[in-house]
Amino acid sequence: MRFFSLRQTNRAVLVSMSISAGILLSIGSQAAPAVTQTDAVASSQDNNARLTSANSTDGIIALVNDNAILKSDLVNAIAQTQARAQAAGEPIANSAQLQSEVLNALILRELQLSLVNRVGLKPDEAAINQRLAQIAQSEGLNSIGALQQRLDANQAGSYAALRTQLIEDTAIQALQQRQITNRVRISEQDIDAFLSSPEAKRLNQSEYQTIHVRVPYIDDYSRLSEAQRSEALKVAQDLRTRLQAPNVDVEAAVAEAQGSYPIPLQGGDMGYHKAAALPTELSSEITKLEVGAVSAPLVTPEGIDIIKLADKKASDTMIIPQWHTRHILVKVDELQTDALAEQKINDLYNQLRQGASFADLAATYSDDPGSAGRGGDLDWVSEEDMVGPFEAVMKNTTVGDYSAPFKTQFGWHILKVEDKRQQDVSDQYRRNMARQALYQRLAPQAQEDWLQELRAGAYIQVLN
Repeated sequence: MRFFSLRQTNRAVLVSMSISAGILLSIGSQAAPAVTQTDAVASSQDNNARLTSANSTDGIIALVNDNAILKSDLVNAIAQTQARAQAAGEPIANSAQLQSEVLNALILRELQLSLVNRVGLKPDEAAINQRLAQIAQSEGLNSIGALQQRLDANQAGSYAALRTQLIEDTAIQALQQRQITNRVRISEQDIDAFLSSPEAKRLNQSEYQTIHVRVPYIDDYSRLSEAQRSEALKVAQDLRTRLQAPNVDVEAAVAEAQGSYPIPLQGGDMGYHKAAALPTELSSEITKLEVGAVSAPLVTPEGIDIIKLADKKASDTMIIPQWHTRHILVKVDELQTDALAEQKINDLYNQLRQGASFADLAATYSDDPGSAGRGGDLDWVSEEDMVGPFEAVMKNTTVGDYSAPFKTQFGWHILKVEDKRQQDVSDQYRRNMARQALYQRLAPQAQEDWLQELRAGAYIQVLN
């Protein structure tokens, strides 16, 4: 069972304080640390009065270095935290403890934004626009302009506030990635030890055919009566019994278990997939099952899940295509316009057509310092190693030949494919996945330590 604890409010506020809450921090899954026994705690508990929009006259409630947090900031953050908890089916009362937790989260957010400004972190505008387009699409709108019109029609300035919020959230995410990456050290010995553990089983290349069916709840989980919860569990147990039969007709079993239950059961035969491609909580269940076995009912806030392992294809190898590639890059920047770069790449292309050496031209003219000294050699390149336009041209270039000039966000390129092969990267894949799993395990503590250090080095005054 999942509970929305007060200690989670720090992270909830740090992540977002507007409808941009869909932007989640990628490092760590634990809450940012609550500051223990601060002046904020003492002040809130001594006062023991719940701050609300009705009894708040706006003013400064905390000073954080050279910046201020207003009472209205705290009121809004508390309301948004409560709204997210309510949406998760785990409502939180407006208490002195909640106010203290949220205020401490606001302080940590302000400290991170100050550091973002000092180091000059600026999110990519294209990424912000992409996120806005996703929000627009989720709202049934076909453009960012339509999203802006709807938001500003409801409340003037809402779109600008949302965009600012997205920029801040993305900058904090980048800052945390930078700080935590510098703190988490994973050795080859750590990876070896992890690969020897039972947890590493989910990194194998076996493919699992699963039957996954969910019994949805009749209402939000927090509002369910005991009778309604028992009814959902009874349907799930009946379904589990039916799926345990060998060679079961899944659709028929689901239809029979449905009976008079008022909400349609969801799911069915999900086909084959690798365990590593699944959420951890599902992969851990699937990898424990024998073929033909059915899991016990898994209770979640959204419904009760039943999983059956129908089949398993064991595989210890991962074979992927690779291309041995060279390239010449002509950058487009403040010193070289797009037109000049295109003219230069076309001149180099003409020299290639007249028999010039690709490696010599790359060594002399390429603006990629990492490969120019090797005659433009990028070594062996796998799928998704390069940006989309580069990969597309690479795949369509014959071995031994070079491409026509083409453009990416880095500038103008010509590439040459020296060779192509099928490579077994199973060991590399498992080690990379092990490194990622260890990072996810260590990152939350590294994040907590960093935030505590950040707060300890700041001037903070909480006002009554």
